[in-house]
Amino acid sequence: MKIRKELWFGLTFMALVIIGAATLLLSVEKITNGHLGLLMLSLVVTAIMLGFPTAFTLMGMGMIFTWLAYNRDTTKTLDLMVQAAFKTMASDVLIAIPLFVFMGYLVERANLIEKLFKSLHLAMARIPGSLAVATLVTCAIFATATGIVGAVVTLMGLLALPAMLRAGYSVPLAAGAITAGGCLGILIPPSVLLIVYGATAGVSVVQLYAGAFFPGLMLTGLYILYVIIVAKLKPQWAPPLSAADRVVTLPPLTQRLTSSTATHALTALFSALKGKRNADVPLGHILRQLTVVVLPGLLFLLVLVTSYRAVTTVEAEAMYDIQQIGASSSSAAPGADAGGLQEPPQEGGLKEPVAEGGLQEPPSGDVKEPPAAEAPAAPAAASVAAPPAAVAASADKTPADATTRDAPTWWWVCFAIFGALVALFYLFLSFARLEIFKMLLTSFFPLMILIISVLGSIVMGLATPTEAAAMGALGGFLLAAAYKRLTLSVLQESVFLTAKTSAMVCWLFVGSAIFSAAFALLGGQELVETWVLSMNLSKTQFLVMSQAIIFILGWPLEWTEIIVIFMPIFIPLLDNFGVDPLFFGLLVALNLQTAFLSPPVAMAAFYLKGVAPKHVTLNQIFAGMLPFMGIQILAIVLLYQFPAIGLWLPQLLYK
Repeated sequence: MKIRKELWFGLTFMALVIIGAATLLLSVEKITNGHLGLLMLSLVVTAIMLGFPTAFTLMGMGMIFTWLAYNRDTTKTLDLMVQAAFKTMASDVLIAIPLFVFMGYLVERANLIEKLFKSLHLAMARIPGSLAVATLVTCAIFATATGIVGAVVTLMGLLALPAMLRAGYSVPLAAGAITAGGCLGILIPPSVLLIVYGATAGVSVVQLYAGAFFPGLMLTGLYILYVIIVAKLKPQWAPPLSAADRVVTLPPLTQRLTSSTATHALTALFSALKGKRNADVPLGHILRQLTVVVLPGLLFLLVLVTSYRAVTTVEAEAMYDIQQIGASSSSAAPGADAGGLQEPPQEGGLKEPVAEGGLQEPPSGDVKEPPAAEAPAAPAAASVAAPPAAVAASADKTPADATTRDAPTWWWVCFAIFGALVALFYLFLSFARLEIFKMLLTSFFPLMILIISVLGSIVMGLATPTEAAAMGALGGFLLAAAYKRLTLSVLQESVFLTAKTSAMVCWLFVGSAIFSAAFALLGGQELVETWVLSMNLSKTQFLVMSQAIIFILGWPLEWTEIIVIFMPIFIPLLDNFGVDPLFFGLLVALNLQTAFLSPPVAMAAFYLKGVAPKHVTLNQIFAGMLPFMGIQILAIVLLYQFPAIGLWLPQLLYK
């Protein structure tokens, strides 16, 4: 019987694990409980690679070795299992998982991805490798809305792969774009991986979401840049779209207004409002088209005005502090001078508990406190020696100056960028581009509104992840209903898949809790920590070693297994090297993209193979994924060299 290469790889890896564990046990003089913990870890990895269910393998191994650690005391073993399971399932953060998954399944069944891909590839028709670029953008948007890797890869395999193959694209490039883009859902919020890591490492999920936003955009941008460069250097791998594929069909009524799709839409529509130029087109149709045309300008003005007021208005807390320090208030003591610092109204003034003579200034100063009896009548403003410049500045200030401030530089930069984009939109707005914009309005913008409302409410602190997930599930429900896809069968299937996925994650958490408790009880964590510290690694060396281990573990294991098994081992080591658990989580999230792309497990490859034409082989899919794995390593290096990519937004919002 001929054994496949993937099976050879798996058997070899398992053999190395077993040989390494046996060598470790034979090399020590005395086998301690810590060595039993390492043996348990190696047996768990081997059993998972043999195909045993991850959650129940973790629970079974944990209970067996806990029983051995407690000297075969069954009662203590069962008590530990119950306590670990209860502590894990009592976490409120886990409630967000089924809600986000339910939102993803509902959005997936709203059938938005087909319209989204078509509108994006028409909008990007002039970009080199436009179909692959549109595929990556569609995957990123849809992955953000769903977070379900298998669903995104499968749907894009049905939609984008045939289109790219018909256009003459290279099979590895097309397959790599689909698989790499589909895996972005485990990094870009709302990611289930980040929730699982946050619950495992004790890190705020809100800060993880804020931190993963820009690394996700960076990785997507690197993917797109790679595709454009390849399309430029190797045009035969990604041919440009033909003229026939770029044709946009105008509605019949719009065709009466123009003979060419390149006609400027704004001027033509305004001209058609009067005279014979309307060609018997109903006024209502022209007004509807004009409404769509002016919508971006109105939205830009609305955002401009509201954001300007937000960034130039002084917060109420600052006004309150100014009122307390230097301004009069309605609660001032009777007879006191307005506008100054007031003594307490009690008779006799403020006194020390035991010292005599009232409150005294230090002897080195020339300014003395007035007698206690004269405190209410003395003008407090005169008793405080303020610098003349400060007094003059406070006198020159008006109430209006105190309530506003200048707009920051970043606001002017954003205003200039978005203003230029809106100006370019109107400058080159032909009827063809108007139709593409209308297609985006019905596919791209509903998803973006859902994503921004969910993520924005989390990042801005308006809602917890659980509350935002509930609103996202409601938004997915309404979105499916709006596109007339909400049927009883769709709802039943979404609920069933949500329950299945959530049960898997919850069992993984229970198994991980029992395994971690057993590992700590045996002293395995202490043994690992002692071994790592004995190597005298620097912070950089520790991060390189840990990320290399996670990268290698991504070959045989999935991200869920890596998070629940190995993160409890790495997290306690971070304090010894001064590593922020938030920053470490972002590195891990980038690194675990490889768990879906690296053979032999490479689930994204098998998802795509299941829907790809027969002539597309697994070897071609694997070959297409390798460059994108290299890009992921580059992204990890960039994030390490420039931590602000991931830490700037959390520090800005939650400092």
